[in-house]
Amino acid sequence: MAFDGITVAAVVKELKDSLAGGRIYKIAQPENDELLLTIKTNDGGQRRLLISAGASLPLIYLTEKNKVSPMTAPGFCMLLRKHLQNGRITDITQPGLERIIHLHIEHLNEMGDLCHKRLVVELMGKHSNIIFVNDEDMIIDSIKHISGMVSSVREVLPGRSYFIPHTQEKSDPLRADLPSFRQALTDKNMPVYKALYSLYTGISPLIAQEICFRASVDGDISTAFFKEASEGDEALGRLYDAFSHIMDQVKGGEFAPSVIYSGGVPTEYAALPLTMYGGDEAVSFDSVSRLLEQYYAEKSTVTRIRQKSADLRKIVQTALERNVKKYDLQLRQMKDTEKKDKYRIYGELLNTYGYEASTGDKTLEALNYYTGEMITIPLDPLLSPSENAKKYFDKYGKLKRTFEALSTLTAQVKEEIDHLESIQAALDIALKEEDLVQIKEELIESGYIRRKGSAKKARFTSRPFHYLSSDGFHIYVGKNNYQNDELTFKLATGGDWWFHTKGIPGSHVIIKSEGAQLPDTAFEDAARLAAYYSKARGQDKVEIDYTEKKNVKKPNGSKPGFVVYYTNYSMMIDSDISGLKLLDD
Repeated sequence: MAFDGITVAAVVKELKDSLAGGRIYKIAQPENDELLLTIKTNDGGQRRLLISAGASLPLIYLTEKNKVSPMTAPGFCMLLRKHLQNGRITDITQPGLERIIHLHIEHLNEMGDLCHKRLVVELMGKHSNIIFVNDEDMIIDSIKHISGMVSSVREVLPGRSYFIPHTQEKSDPLRADLPSFRQALTDKNMPVYKALYSLYTGISPLIAQEICFRASVDGDISTAFFKEASEGDEALGRLYDAFSHIMDQVKGGEFAPSVIYSGGVPTEYAALPLTMYGGDEAVSFDSVSRLLEQYYAEKSTVTRIRQKSADLRKIVQTALERNVKKYDLQLRQMKDTEKKDKYRIYGELLNTYGYEASTGDKTLEALNYYTGEMITIPLDPLLSPSENAKKYFDKYGKLKRTFEALSTLTAQVKEEIDHLESIQAALDIALKEEDLVQIKEELIESGYIRRKGSAKKARFTSRPFHYLSSDGFHIYVGKNNYQNDELTFKLATGGDWWFHTKGIPGSHVIIKSEGAQLPDTAFEDAARLAAYYSKARGQDKVEIDYTEKKNVKKPNGSKPGFVVYYTNYSMMIDSDISGLKLLDD
């Protein structure tokens, strides 16, 4: 995941195709380090270009969304409006494979003379900037001022000369040939993939790993391997072929933007196909701008919800760990009670054969009439046979009472563990803040969170997921235990079908049959949703129980989401729901 030089090249191509020849209609600065340009294109349309020089997330992409600007425009914005308002974008370029974009703009000055300026967008992490320069490479102004006190490499201030700082000895990969490639890699002694992104501009660690994968070269082996015999030379040749093929795609503008999803969460993206992620879900985009906007929006959503749910997760995890420890201790105590029947048999046999023993005997050999085998009964030599029998009956009685008490307690604690794990699963699939409201309310009603003062029960606005199967049947998925109960016992009718992972916390899934006979594909779609929205997400094979809703019952006093059923079918299914359509209710 990196906004690298190759991604920048894809953005440049898209911007050039869309904006070249267009006129800058509006200039806004919604954030301190962000510009939003509205451009009227040659085809009579209008496009918005978002440029962010944020230290944590520098970006540039086309967007359809507008952003609210401050009432008073910042000085940099006012300066750009003065010079560039109604200016024409003549070209959009990228020097080499640098993470830099030049917007070449021509405009008329106050005297009516044609002038040429450049808006330079540097997308370099904490060093990102938006710099306005004239045709003599003199800085007019920048969105961030960098003085000599901040950087000894380059000052970015009005009146200073603009240049690209070359702080690292990296080569332009677009100009590499086999001899220079061989020389560069054999001069270093480091992992191959690291050498690729360390030696060449614009290549991220992700693309370096992709090059190694395409060449069937282990990215973690040392470049010293290439100096060894013919095997290393052959591997170096394959590596150069993969490297040059990617560079040819960049030169030819043959981009294929895609996002890699893992467990429904976007994990990586690139402007070129990532073949090394064959097992994960890859989603292709026809626009790199759309990819960037959606990817970072989804990542932002996941991050924000993770932050918002952190306190709830901690509460659930603490309670779960406490109950698991308690359950383990109870199971060990329960195992100790397994001796109770042995003590009862000892007592019964001593009552039957005790006349054969005398006070002072340490053992008694007796026939166990339950099994027909002879057994040896240990005796306390200080006690009579009848007193030994009473001692064993007392032990039996104590262990029996312990067993009965533990049987109830372990069932209660196991139910609590299952309940907490179901809440954990609900937190994992929460996508919006309103999804967390119901989960928090459940924790309050379960006694894990204290309701503040006279605060009333929260108002619920979150709704279950609504999918359409490949055959056109409506499928509903609960996001939490409250919604699970609502779906199963309010929305579903007797002839609808109910799905849930077998023995694994997850959502209730309801497929509305509307009285029709469901095809096999509909059952499989619903089962995949049950697998996906559970703790088994990502597994290749998940066992799903399914039955008609009329067979599902809720015991009196049971916790939210808890049901029982005794008549059901089962199937093994994967958790890939990429073929299903999520509806916006």
